[in-house]
Amino acid sequence: MEKNNKLDHLTELQYKVTQEAYTEEPFTNEYDNHFEKGIYVDIVDNKPLFLSTDKFNSGCGWPAFSKPIDNDLLVELEDLSHNMVRTEVKSSNANSHLGHVFNDGPKELGGLRYCINSASLKFIAYDDLEKNGFGAYKKMLDKENK
Repeated sequence: MEKNNKLDHLTELQYKVTQEAYTEEPFTNEYDNHFEKGIYVDIVDNKPLFLSTDKFNSGCGWPAFSKPIDNDLLVELEDLSHNMVRTEVKSSNANSHLGHVFNDGPKELGGLRYCINSASLKFIAYDDLEKNGFGAYKKMLDKENK
C-alpha cells in the first residue's frame, strides 16, 4: 500500500476504508456507540459531513445518520459487490469511500440510514468547533436540539 502525500496522515485501516472501499468490523469501531454533541468530518480532507444530532442507534454495528449536513457533500454510486445491490456513499470533495445508504432508517427521520465506517470519519466535539474552524456549525447543532 503506497500512500500519496495528502494521505500520509491516515492509518492503515483509514486508508483501506477510504481508498479501497474496505468495510471495518461492526460493533468494534470508534463511533458506533458515540453520541457526543459535535460534527463528523471526512478523515481525508476534514470536510464536514454529518451532525451528531442526525446520528441514531440503528443496531447495525456502524455509525448511522439520517442525513448528511448537505446532500452535495456526498456522491451515491451503485455497488454490486458481495452479490448485493447497494448504494455506496462517497465524499464529493475527497472521493473517500464512507459506507452505504439504505432505505430502512426511521420514518420520522426521513427513512434513510447512512451506514458509515468510523474509520472514514473524524469527530470534532461541540466545545472544539471554534478552535478547529467549524464555529458556524454550533448554530446548526443548537437549532437541531430545540
